[in-house]
Amino acid sequence: MSHRHPTTTPRQSATFDEYTLSEIRRAAATGIYDIRGGGAKRRVPHFDDLLFLGASISRYPLEGYRERCDTNVVLGTRHAKKPIELKIPITIAGMSFGSLSGPAKEALGRGATIAGTSTTTGDGGMTEEERGHSQTLVYQYLPSRYGMNLRDLRRADAIEVVVGQGAKPGGGGMLLGQKISDRVAEMRTLPKGIDQRSACRHPDWTGPDDLEIKIMELRELTDWEKPIYVKVGGARPYYDTALAVKSGADVVVLDGMQGGTAATQEVFIENVGQPTLACIRPAVRALQDLGMHRKVQLIISGGVRNGADVAKALALGADAVSIGTAALVAIGDNDPHWEEEYQKLGTTAGAYDDWHEGKDPAGITTQDPELMKRVDPVLAGRRLANYLKVMTLEAQTIARACGKSHVHNLEPEDLCALTIEAAAMAQVPLAGTEWIPGRGGF
Repeated sequence: MSHRHPTTTPRQSATFDEYTLSEIRRAAATGIYDIRGGGAKRRVPHFDDLLFLGASISRYPLEGYRERCDTNVVLGTRHAKKPIELKIPITIAGMSFGSLSGPAKEALGRGATIAGTSTTTGDGGMTEEERGHSQTLVYQYLPSRYGMNLRDLRRADAIEVVVGQGAKPGGGGMLLGQKISDRVAEMRTLPKGIDQRSACRHPDWTGPDDLEIKIMELRELTDWEKPIYVKVGGARPYYDTALAVKSGADVVVLDGMQGGTAATQEVFIENVGQPTLACIRPAVRALQDLGMHRKVQLIISGGVRNGADVAKALALGADAVSIGTAALVAIGDNDPHWEEEYQKLGTTAGAYDDWHEGKDPAGITTQDPELMKRVDPVLAGRRLANYLKVMTLEAQTIARACGKSHVHNLEPEDLCALTIEAAAMAQVPLAGTEWIPGRGGF
């Protein structure tokens, strides 16, 4: 006989919530860990926890669209003979052919070119669709070395040495067999239809001294023309940024835990690395301590969604941002138009993260020839360009409201934080106070 009062509502555990219980049951039934795509889904302090302090009497705003607010950025000014000049401070992150379809890669190149920015190859080599439609293309040099060849290194406009990724710092990538088509297998020198896992570290170097040698080798191979980026996951941003600079990087790309991935263990995505917001200021401090802030450019990625996020990253000291998941949504991924088909896969459009299974109804994260036909790269490219235009206009609007004639003139003084955690991470005052946690004052 129950002793519970008949009107009491059963209480769910905050620790053992419905998702946690379902994951325990799934693990018990299968004996394997869960693999998924996308970035961290847990709530962590993010750009939403910051607000801008627009101009009033103490600051003088710029007038609407009548006074200039520039958005251009130059990347690779430290050593490269041919630095990259972009119209906007928003770039497209590396997403591999293999993870994405050929039409999707073409769409990213088309959209980035219209907007005057760059796109990035990802872990799978350079496709002709992407090179042909990308005015500015960054070639990722990864531990796997998939598709790597001297010709493509020289055809690229910059080289990004990938040490780590925000969704899985310290971990390698995965590509399941159902996405390894004839073309993907040929480009990666893999057997068709067999699961593969990319290495978590480069095979020919083990530390910053070796990285310096590798960067010098890449410069020699490309006649010192190409900017060399170094990409790290957001784990130890101060020391990783400092060591990348000391190794000779022209640009540091720093990816927080909200950054997406095509596939890795969920336990990795949700429990390894730091929030993007926590990574920016330590990286900027490292550059400042070395006298390299604005001389070595800093690109921030991981959960960037709109122009406000762009403006906040720049205000905290970044030179540019990079978007991945948001770019895929812009070209049509997770579109409610395909909701019925997402439902058949046991998921929903907004939550779809089984990208590694190759069944994406939108035709973007798949190698299925029939599904790929659903992507019109011309139309999808225009959609991406529209999205980038809106993000840029939003960032400009905020910068003008703060009295800035260039988005790079935004600064920490233009920000306050809504929570103690965000104030501590961003090193800006808690709203309504002059208190920055860890610095004293009220």
